[in-house]
Amino acid sequence: MTDLGRDAQDRVFVEAEQLLKLGKMKLAEEKFSQFINEAERLKASGIESPSKEWSRLLAEAYNNRGQIKYLRVDFDEAVEDYTMALRERPQYAVALYNRGQIHYRLARFEQGIQDFEQALKIQPDFPDAALALKTAREDLEDSLKKWQST
Repeated sequence: MTDLGRDAQDRVFVEAEQLLKLGKMKLAEEKFSQFINEAERLKASGIESPSKEWSRLLAEAYNNRGQIKYLRVDFDEAVEDYTMALRERPQYAVALYNRGQIHYRLARFEQGIQDFEQALKIQPDFPDAALALKTAREDLEDSLKKWQST
């Protein structure tokens, strides 16, 4: 990709983040989608192999768009975006935590626990993930006890 193309893409990403911070979710989602679609198109074309920075931005774009989808309770699409973020950046603890939160909310405790554990392996000082892991384990245990007593 030319520097001009990369600069334009970077501007789209920055604009999407600004819109997200302002709470303009629909516009932010559109900008993140624009960034993602162009980045994926360029990757697929083989024009340029993505740099670490490019992959980091793409992972953040997927994660942020996933967060928007999560907030509007579109859980399946949010999980897809978090998974795509992890494809770009497998050691992305926040994306693992976010995906784990959805699994937990949908009572898919084992999947949530796996994501929380992985997030903590990557980032041991992640208190939200530690609390979510503890809660998910407790709720899984309670769920199993209830199931066994019926």
